[in-house]
Amino acid sequence: MANTRKTRDIETREKDSTRPIYRPAATLPDPTPEPGYSFRWVAKEVLGQANPTNMSQKFRDGWVPVKAVDHPELMIVGDPNGNVEIGGLILCKILTEQLEAQKEYYEKQAQDQMNSVDNHFMRNNDARMPLYSERKSSVSKGGGFGSGTR
Repeated sequence: MANTRKTRDIETREKDSTRPIYRPAATLPDPTPEPGYSFRWVAKEVLGQANPTNMSQKFRDGWVPVKAVDHPELMIVGDPNGNVEIGGLILCKILTEQLEAQKEYYEKQAQDQMNSVDNHFMRNNDARMPLYSERKSSVSKGGGFGSGTR
């Protein structure tokens, strides 16, 4: 009885290029970009508890709730005030210039804190036994046992 079975490599399937590729929907959709504005989802509530402190802080920082009528592409049931809301998060926007100014402020705060830590650390430095000579590290390969150096 002869083996009439075809090998698997002969039976390879061609990929159908017309077949759509599935990608799950994003949990938080991106709004249509507006020139000069940046968007962020801000927590209105956490674990079912209202978070008015967070909302008022964001509003004082310049974030403004996005109205659902301005972004109908999101197709989401909004909050009673007409804002875009998903799962306790409200979509807000701010002028990009203002966001950059905030970013620069917080980067300066972080750099000032690092400088303060470094200055406090170096106060205890003694030239006879320096804590470190410069702020960088290096990696070197050393000769271990059997490397021929003694």
